[in-house]
Amino acid sequence: MKKIGLNGGRSLAGLTSEHWRIYSLVFFVLFVAICILIKLYFIQVINYKVYQDRAENQHKVSQTLNPNRGEIYLSDESDPYPVAVNRQMQMAYIVPKEIENKNMVAESLAGILQMDKNSLEEKMSDPEDMFEIIKHKLTDEEASRIKELKLKGVYLTPETFRFYPAGELASQVLGFVGSDGKEMKGMYGIEAALNDKLEGKSGSLSQEKDTRGGWISTANREIDPAEDGVDLVLTLNHTVQYETEKILKETVEKHQADNGTAIVMEPKSGKILAMANYPSFNPNDYSQVEDISVFANPAVSSLYEPGSVFKSFTMSAGIDDGKVNSDTTYVDSGGIREAGYEIRNSDNKANGKQTMTQVLEKSINTGVIFVEKMIGNKKFADYMERFGFGEKTNVDLPGEISGNTANLNNLKSDIQFFTASFGQGISVTPLQLANGYVAIANGGVLMKPQIIDKITYPDGRTEEIQPQEVRRVISQDSAKQIREILRSVVVNGHGKKADVPGYLVAGKTGTAQVPKSGGRGYEDGVTIGSFAGFAPSDDPQFVVLVKIYHPRDVQWAESTAGPAFGKIMKFLFDYYGVEPTEDYDVEKLNKAQQINEPTAPLVQAIVQEETKKDKKKK
Repeated sequence: MKKIGLNGGRSLAGLTSEHWRIYSLVFFVLFVAICILIKLYFIQVINYKVYQDRAENQHKVSQTLNPNRGEIYLSDESDPYPVAVNRQMQMAYIVPKEIENKNMVAESLAGILQMDKNSLEEKMSDPEDMFEIIKHKLTDEEASRIKELKLKGVYLTPETFRFYPAGELASQVLGFVGSDGKEMKGMYGIEAALNDKLEGKSGSLSQEKDTRGGWISTANREIDPAEDGVDLVLTLNHTVQYETEKILKETVEKHQADNGTAIVMEPKSGKILAMANYPSFNPNDYSQVEDISVFANPAVSSLYEPGSVFKSFTMSAGIDDGKVNSDTTYVDSGGIREAGYEIRNSDNKANGKQTMTQVLEKSINTGVIFVEKMIGNKKFADYMERFGFGEKTNVDLPGEISGNTANLNNLKSDIQFFTASFGQGISVTPLQLANGYVAIANGGVLMKPQIIDKITYPDGRTEEIQPQEVRRVISQDSAKQIREILRSVVVNGHGKKADVPGYLVAGKTGTAQVPKSGGRGYEDGVTIGSFAGFAPSDDPQFVVLVKIYHPRDVQWAESTAGPAFGKIMKFLFDYYGVEPTEDYDVEKLNKAQQINEPTAPLVQAIVQEETKKDKKKK
């Protein structure tokens, strides 16, 4: 009897080998199938969009539809004045592959475009090259001469560029459109702050194409239209901005100062009628600027210790808190000792018994320290916060900083509050300071500074931006009292050179020191002169701030910022047709003419009229 093994008589080793081959084949097939399935999953699910786009590109042609960037205008009495517009210009480019006589073409283009012939020949050196840009922004004459030559391989194509018709006018408010390395976008100013609204939204157009790449006219088109950007009208008045910049430039150059800032605001609305800085730049040639710090807007991004021009806010707080009024008196001993320091008046004088009106007229440091003591540190800090110091105004401009009132955080440090009462040891921006005077001028209400007047949308809708009240700072009665004191400062104090005969001008000077960079104390011989005020004081129509940094020929603000303030205010009265409210005799007019050069034409006219009247009487 034969014994039959489990493998039916075959060896176990032979059966295993045969099974191994079968199993290997099955595993291989399964592995390949799984790989194919995984690949299909990635193609059809994970990377579906990628391969769909590739397939569509083979039989579809797509084109990006670029929106028109919104344009920017300044306010004007008639039509808005364009200051940032889109301008179409020609670009010259070559197709080296098509150029036969490279030497002749290079020589011709070099003569027309004022370019180096060798560099042009180098652009033509690759015979397979299909595209080389020669020059952007051709003048009309350059484009015309190139067209006349009809050079083979040389072409012109239109390009749209941002153009600033007014050049340097309001350049630091506007900013410019430039490249960030990836795309063209708004840089600095309004162009950057509202770039999203100005640039609009890109669209697309796609349609099937034939084997040669041409459109198939009968095929469906898929259109996602572009949405153009909005147009902006700023609150800046074209004429006021121009004149303010002119006066500021003349003042900075006259006193060999480093720079200057001037702001004109409408106190009842908070609208900014002018925001000027000098030096400035031409946004059409921004790439030629060597010091890019000139792109920033010092009116919102530059801090400084304001000095005595800040005393108006200390006095406003004292009056509103009921601690003092214009006739309250104290005895000025000339100085105060506190925490090992001695604080003295700027003129080193001891004035004896003085009223609060005289404190601002003579700009007495110990007088505002007296007021701060009466208020108390906590309330003083609260009032300064209510005036907007230490926080951004939230104007629609980029780069705004908050100022620095950190010295008012330590309520136990009397010395820091004493120095803050006359504008030292704290820092503000020019716009914060001007806006504080807006609150005094309009009856005690802090406004949000407004730079955008109107927005026009692509569909034709126009949105007028409404003035925004932030909060009440002081009462109407308190505001009236401080306005009367500031009028007295101009008539009897250090503000005489800011006065305009025939009008109730009110304001305050401030000559501030400049803190040392990275150290304690102040720079020797470096000062900042400011004058801030409003007019007419009984019904203010304009608030003006002038700041002059480091004048070389004179030290005090009454001789630098004061006269510039007077010139700007005189222009505003004339431009807006504000009638004089005061009568002046010949003697007073002659005296005003000697003090304040800007008013000379008005003074002479009135003097002549008064002289004629005298002759008739005789």
